[in-house]
Amino acid sequence: MMTNLYTERLLLRKMRTTDSASLFKIWSDPEVAKFMNIDPFTEESQAVNMISHLDKLAHDNKAIRFSIIKLSTNELIGSCGYNFLDFENEKAEIGYDIAKEHWGNGYAPEAISALVENAFNTLNLNRVEAKVEPENINSIKVLEKLNFTWEGTLRQTEKSKGKYIDLKIFSKLKSD
Repeated sequence: MMTNLYTERLLLRKMRTTDSASLFKIWSDPEVAKFMNIDPFTEESQAVNMISHLDKLAHDNKAIRFSIIKLSTNELIGSCGYNFLDFENEKAEIGYDIAKEHWGNGYAPEAISALVENAFNTLNLNRVEAKVEPENINSIKVLEKLNFTWEGTLRQTEKSKGKYIDLKIFSKLKSD
């Protein structure tokens, strides 16, 4: 089920333990981790543990996480994937993060487009969702650029860093 996804500039491939140093660099940045429901990592072992956790979810067909590789440099610049897969209801929730020095270059929309296309055409899903904190303006702009539909705000729907947070929910349907 796990296959590499290619875009014009990116390779999305299964996250590996050997990615831990690069992912630690990204996930330890407070600005990247701000909206990730994690505290910024302080040790590379946290990235190793996160990769292992995500790998177990992938093994159980509950999630799939990709490392985002910039083809021109072979540099790992972020991660993305299906945070939650629900094959019974043919839907998935996506998530993504990009290293701060690569923000504003269109990599997030490019990677997410590949995820959406794969969800509809390979995984045969009907719906792709994204939940975003209202303050995460950049992420909201990415979803709007990709013609996701804002469905509403889930009030105090999750706890993040010890506080209840609101999440805006966006979706894209296969029929859109």
